[in-house]
Parts: sequence; structure tokens; C-alpha cells
Amino acid sequence: MPQSPENNQEYEISKVVDLERLGAAGAALDIVATDSQCAALAKRFGFLSLSGFAARVTVDLRIGGQVIVEGRLRGKVVQACVLTLDPVTQELDDAFRIVFKKDLAEERDPESGEAVLAAQLDAPEPLAGNLLDVGEIVAEQLSLAAEPYPRRPGVKLEDVLPKAKGGLRRAAAGQPRHPFAGLAALRDKPRRGR
Repeated sequence: MPQSPENNQEYEISKVVDLERLGAAGAALDIVATDSQCAALAKRFGFLSLSGFAARVTVDLRIGGQVIVEGRLRGKVVQACVLTLDPVTQELDDAFRIVFKKDLAEERDPESGEAVLAAQLDAPEPLAGNLLDVGEIVAEQLSLAAEPYPRRPGVKLEDVLPKAKGGLRRAAAGQPRHPFAGLAALRDKPRRGR
């Protein structure tokens, strides 16, 4: 999760909140992506297009070092259908909530050193430093809200698969096609020369 611009990575939308300056009332941010930011986000996430992308986000500090980031994002994303590659439009209206905790050590696998995902759904994310890039959090939530396998309405897998010769006749006649049917036919074939 992006927390600080110190790593010199450029994000499409950057709205950095300094948690040390955050008062008891927290902060409310309106994020509205420009056309160029929408185009950059679409490119990053493999969308055909993204328009009208905006989010309303609140950031609140809680006792015990927790930071709650809540919001709602809206927009229109166009993606390629996974079966036909035709454009599929999705209207986004998605709420999200993320809990961060200061000084929380990320659990790592002892063998690989990779970060281990928490088993709890609401487990807090580690928070290093005092800067939180809310714009990048919203961008990541966009990628999660978009349909992972967009499909044009009414299209079935059978509609796009090539029709096999011979093998589908049995299936069409009500006889199931078995994966080793071809081997069985070879086994039953009379042998010559023995």
C-alpha cells in the first residue's frame, strides 16, 4: 500500500496526507481525475477507457495508532470482453474501507522473505512514516472495483469456441465425450502382424 512519496514513484493521482498535521476531525478529500489522469489509469490497469473518475475520501486517526481511510469512488470503465474482445462498459459506484496501523511489522515468510497476507478480512495494513498517498489508495481501489473478467451480456464460452469435427456429434447425441476416448479407440483397434 502506498504510504510515502519518498520512493520517487510517480502516481497518476497523488493526494498526500501528512498524518502528523491531521487534527482530531480528520480530513475529507475530493479526488477528481482529469482526462489525462483517467487515460494514464486506464493504461496502467489495461482498460480500454476510463471516464468521470472521482472519489470522496475521509482519513481519521484512532486511538492506538490506527488510521481509517474510507471512501466511495465513481466512474465509468470500459474493458475488453474476455471472450470476444468487444467493449464492455461498467458503471462504478463502490465504497471501501482500509485500516492502517502505525508501527505494525509486516509478517514475512521465514524461507522466502515474502510478505504474508493476513487471514482476517479487516486486519490492519502496516503504516510506515507519517505520509499517506490517498490518491494512490483510490487508484488501487479502482483496480479492485473493476470487473476482473468482463463479459459482454449474452455471450457464452460455447459461442466463441471452435467447433470440433466428429467429437461433438456424440456429445450432441447425448453421449458424454471422455478425455481418453481417442486412446480407447486405439486400444480396441485390431492389431496387424501379430
